[in-house]
Amino acid sequence: MAADLPIGVFDSGVGGLTVAAALRRRLPSEELLYLGDIARLPYGTKSPGTVERYTLKAADFLIARGIKMLVVACNTASAHALTALMRAHPHLPVLGVIEAGAQAAARLSRSGTIAVAATEGTCRSDAFARAILTHRPEAKVSQIPCPLFVALAEEGLTDGPIAEDMVRHYLAAKFAPSNAPDCLVLGCTHFPLLTGALRRAIGDGPILVDCAEAVAEQAEQLLIAGGLAAPAGRAGGLSLIATDAPDRFARMATRLFPALGEVPAVELANL
Repeated sequence: MAADLPIGVFDSGVGGLTVAAALRRRLPSEELLYLGDIARLPYGTKSPGTVERYTLKAADFLIARGIKMLVVACNTASAHALTALMRAHPHLPVLGVIEAGAQAAARLSRSGTIAVAATEGTCRSDAFARAILTHRPEAKVSQIPCPLFVALAEEGLTDGPIAEDMVRHYLAAKFAPSNAPDCLVLGCTHFPLLTGALRRAIGDGPILVDCAEAVAEQAEQLLIAGGLAAPAGRAGGLSLIATDAPDRFARMATRLFPALGEVPAVELANL
């Protein structure tokens, strides 16, 4: 494994660019190779077996291109396919957003009362609850399906009254003053885009755990420990690949993630 190879990042769509942006902030010297499986989204409504099959195929594609690490930026894929990925590619460092977010929540929560906002598929998998309880067995974990948050993010409705009303619709009852969680895990890569609306709806008290930031921190630690970090001072790059609608993907990436800078042309891939 060579240090100058890129980090592969995989998501079912554009939301995983929150992870790419977090990796860019923390690891500016690294090359990133991002694959969005637009043709098959949403993963959240698919069966676990289908999600595993799609994820393994995407990983094979990125590995064939040459990567030194794979970051699974899709929460549903992390829930259903991470074990299969590690088994299929035992020599490749593989990270998932669920384990990273769970570790951060278990560490940061003061009371151990933790809520997870996620897609229906991720909530059904119970993956966040299992992972959090592994690190903090006494924790009280509630999982809240918020299916319309993804649509809000992808339509650019991340702030303002519509977003705030939708956040209150899903979360207001859970964050009522009596016995409210002190930690909210943003259990989908789209959800950090709604941070402003979330704060106004639930207040400044609860800790927000951004799984993108958590997995970027893990990636940095793993690369350094394995001697795989790119040389400091090098300007890293970003290559984007989509399985459908590359022009739309590029427009969404530019609109939703201006921090990534100028978005390159998006390559179309057939998996």
